Parts: sequence; C-alpha cells; structure tokens
Amino acid sequence: MTAFQIFDVLIVGAGLSGIGAAHYLQEHCPEKSYAILESRGTLGGTWDLFRYPGIRSDSDMYTLGYKFKPWKNPNAIAGGAAILNYIQETADESGITKHIRFGHTVLSASWSSVDCCWTLRLEIVSREAEEKKSVLMRTRFLYMCSGYYDYSQGHRPEFVGETDFAGQIIHPQFWPENLDVAGKRIVVIGSGATAVTLVPSLSKEAAHVTMLQRSPTYVVQRPARDKRALWLQKYLPAKIAYRLTRWKFILESMFLFQIARRRPEQTKRRIIAMAAEKLGPDVDASKHFSPKYKPWDQRVCIVPDGDLFDEIRSGRASIETDIIDRFASNGIKLQSGRELEADIIVVATGLKLKLMGGASLEVDGKPLALSESMVYKGMMLSDVPNFVMAFGYTNASWTLKTDLTAGYVCRLLKYMDKHQFSKAMPQRDKTIETLPFLNFTSGYVERAAELLPKQGIRRPWQVYQNYLQDLFNIRHGQVADGVMRFDKAGSVDCEAARIKRNWE
Repeated sequence: MTAFQIFDVLIVGAGLSGIGAAHYLQEHCPEKSYAILESRGTLGGTWDLFRYPGIRSDSDMYTLGYKFKPWKNPNAIAGGAAILNYIQETADESGITKHIRFGHTVLSASWSSVDCCWTLRLEIVSREAEEKKSVLMRTRFLYMCSGYYDYSQGHRPEFVGETDFAGQIIHPQFWPENLDVAGKRIVVIGSGATAVTLVPSLSKEAAHVTMLQRSPTYVVQRPARDKRALWLQKYLPAKIAYRLTRWKFILESMFLFQIARRRPEQTKRRIIAMAAEKLGPDVDASKHFSPKYKPWDQRVCIVPDGDLFDEIRSGRASIETDIIDRFASNGIKLQSGRELEADIIVVATGLKLKLMGGASLEVDGKPLALSESMVYKGMMLSDVPNFVMAFGYTNASWTLKTDLTAGYVCRLLKYMDKHQFSKAMPQRDKTIETLPFLNFTSGYVERAAELLPKQGIRRPWQVYQNYLQDLFNIRHGQVADGVMRFDKAGSVDCEAARIKRNWE
C-alpha cells in the first residue's frame, strides 16, 4: 500500500513570514524537504489582501524587510504594491515560488507521538475547475506563518440606523475595485493606522474627508525617505549600507520606545506639541491627538512626511472626536448634536484576530486550547511537539522577530539531526506564574484576549518586546536549555490505510 509523502517541514502561509522562513530553511537546511501551504491564490499575505487607497507599511522597511535582502526602494515608509513586489522578488530569486501550494487551506492538524509527525487535513481549491476537495498531508515539523488577522472578516460593529444611510458603507479590508471617490464627501470612522493612511489618500480627490474618532491615537510624523540611508546607499556596497541602516533604525526605535515607557508624560507632551506645530493654530491638537493611555500602550501611528497633518491643515480633511449617535440618510449624527454629511462612510474600525489561520490543533487525540498554553521564546507552545509559530513585535517591525524565529528553527532542526532526535517539545513548568501574551491595550488584542496563549514571568517563557534581548536569547542561546525536551522514539513510516483509519 502506498504511503503518503511526508515532508520534513510544512510552512503555513506565503506572506512576509512564510517566504522568509522558506529562505532560511533553504539556506541553512538545504537537505530538508518542505512546502508552503497558502489558502489564497497568490503570495503576499496581508500585502496582497489589503487594497485600500494608500496602503503602506506602519514601520520602516529597513527593519520590516528581511535581514538577508536589502531594501533598495528609496522610500523608508513604503506602499503596499512595493512591499508585495519585494516579497514576490524574494520568492522568485530564491526558487521558493515553486514550493508554494496555492489554494491549500489547513483545517486541522493532529500530532501523533507514535509516529512523531503531524497529519494535516486540508481543503484544496482548484483554480482551474474551482472545485474543492479534502486531502491529508504529513510533516515532521509544522511551522505556522499565517499571521493573526482574520482574512474573511474585520472587526465590524453595527451602528444604529445603518439601513437609513443612502450612500455606500465600506470596510477597508474589502475595498471595492475602481471605487470613484472624486467629488464625494467621505467620513472615515477610526483612528488607527488604517484611518490615518486612508484620510490623506482619499482627500486628494474627494470633496472632503472627515476622520471621525471616538478617542485619539498617538500620531507621529516621520520622513518618507531617510537621508542617511540614501547617503549610505550612494557610497557603500548595498549589503553594508543596508546592514548599517537597519541597525540605525533598530537602535533608534528601541531608544525612543524606552524613553516613552520611562517618561510617558514628557513623551506625550512632545508628541502632541509636534502635532500642534504641524497642524497650525486652527486645530486643537490637545483634543484630537491626546490619548488617555500612555505612549506604546497601543501602537503609535506613523504618517510619512506628516501627510495627514498637511491635509487637515489645508482644509481638504478634518478631524472630529465624538461618539456616534446614529447613521442618517445623509451621513452621521453625533452625540454632541453635530451632523457629518457623507456620500461614503468607511468603517476603519479595526481587525479581527484568528490564530493559526483558524485551523484546530490536537496532540495525541486531545484538542489543544491555545489559551491554556504558554509560549516558549515567543514562538513555540508548551507541551506541543515539533511546532513553531511566527509572531512579530508589537512595538517594532514584525520581521525583526520572525527573522530570529526562522533562524532558530534551522538551529533546532540541525541539532535534532545531529543527535538523531525526532521530537522537540518545550515542557511547561506549571509553577511559573503566567501573564497575558501581549501587554497591549489595542482593541483587536483585548477582543481576542481569551483566545491567546499566555507568557511566563521569566525566560524562556517570557515574551520580550525587545530585539536585543531576543537576539541574545534566541540566536545565541542554547537549543538544549533544560526546558526543551528531546526524544528519539517514533516512526514516520505511516501507511495510507493507517492514516485514513485514524481520521475516520
């Protein structure tokens, strides 16, 4: 009877994290067989999914880009199309594209300690026939790079009177193709990264754009292009210039973050003062750009070259801090009694979290509840064998952490091969006190708090939002640290009939 093909590694997700993981795997573990399972019909993940006007990075591309591939675009804060092209170029140059299996959605994954491998149940959509079928795949190591956004739906609160509104209501995650905004009055509900991106992009053609926020967000101006980076690129080899620029941004962002956390009131005053200077005397920065929370309790929004401030100061855009009473036929009525007229309302009300792409996990027949697990080094789950998830920083670029994770996976696999181990699992110490996985008050995090795993109060269970600490603990720390448990038991010679019997 024919056995199923068993991969050494299956990577789930062909976005920024998944393509990076594949590159590290090919470079450091070239003998390993692998495939990337991507539920959508193309790579890019978030950067292909979101198509709203002005979509761009919310951090600099010298750190959001890969360590191994210099970012050559002159813009430090880059548009979505440029980022997608960068990911595609990385995949093509490294020969990764041919390993991607598009239209493969992982529904569930089950670990067997007898066989020391994972069995994945997938739904495959044929692009030609548009037919769905269910298949099984097996792997010795499962690497989740599916991010944490729900691609099928965003956070979408219902407002009183929505059916009365005569215009269009749009969520940015599902932006209509070829939407004509010329001459339209637009209200953007929200104050996060999506809203501050949309407003200056839409106001260039719209009659007027209003950003309506229930509460303010910290907004900081940064140059779209970094002069020092461009100077280094002009006079130094590309890789050296990129490395120096990358470290400049890493150290600078860490310094500013530490200042903000240690001196929150001073930092807050400085951020508001910078906004006020850019907005001019006609806009009350202390009302519209002064959050109740401390800097970095939620992510700080970056506006390249102060484009949002410029549009508000020019009068093409405006900002209202108020609470919605109800939608009306011609716009929105506020609790203050004011009315905002609109032809289009954009509900930039946030994202919805979905870990593991929505796949269910089980270990030896026991369903895994993520909320009951503890995270090891910010990437593995307690008592879950041969499993890693890529999860980036909340206070810095996502890729800084996922690059470290990818390097660690390769070190772990090489260590297992050297000692002929077939199983690696961080074993939980139940005496360690637990804390929330993310020390963050953003709405999408708080809404999903009960779904997230926990972190511990000390390493290797503590989740550091600090690149230098992770650099020491992950890249240079010991693989066999006394917490990671290794095992030589098990066989991966699993026949098709046996697999089917387990799943029936």
